[in-house]
Amino acid sequence: MKKRYKLTDLDCANCAAKMEDAIRKIDGVHDATVSFMAQKLTIDADEERFDEIMREVAAVCRKVEPDCVINL
Repeated sequence: MKKRYKLTDLDCANCAAKMEDAIRKIDGVHDATVSFMAQKLTIDADEERFDEIMREVAAVCRKVEPDCVINL
């Protein structure tokens, strides 16, 4: 399942790259792209576990960029 989410308060491209790398390491994620310029997250992950995966994604993003919010 592939979905796009708007990000709020993503402050730098370096943080976006760190978030992208961390999200890709989560079990069940097939691909992820974090665009600093567009302030968007595109994620492709297992449909059966998508909600659980998105909770992990949110936690990982908070660790890298505490102010960043994923608008689910």
